[in-house]
Amino acid sequence: FNNPFRIEYQGVNLDTLEAVAAQYELTEVSPATLHSHGLTHKGALIKVLGRGEISRAVTVKAHAFSRSAEAAITAAGGTVETLPMPFGHGRPPAKGNQFTNR
Repeated sequence: FNNPFRIEYQGVNLDTLEAVAAQYELTEVSPATLHSHGLTHKGALIKVLGRGEISRAVTVKAHAFSRSAEAAITAAGGTVETLPMPFGHGRPPAKGNQFTNR
């Protein structure tokens, strides 16, 4: 069984966010910023994961956050902003043809 409604995120870790924010002296990190620096695909749904540390106050905008990443960002003085899904609430549109899930 292949779930046609699966939501696939592209994960970005805290240590990557720290490196990008330090190198380019950013105070706000968004999916467009990550894409412009070559870290994610265009139009990818971003999930911030908790590997590593972050030591600066940064506003992070992404589609999803792990609990440990959200706690680490707020502990460093930053803010977390969850972006809405591009397909709205509920299930994403099915991929494939009319015979996908029969």
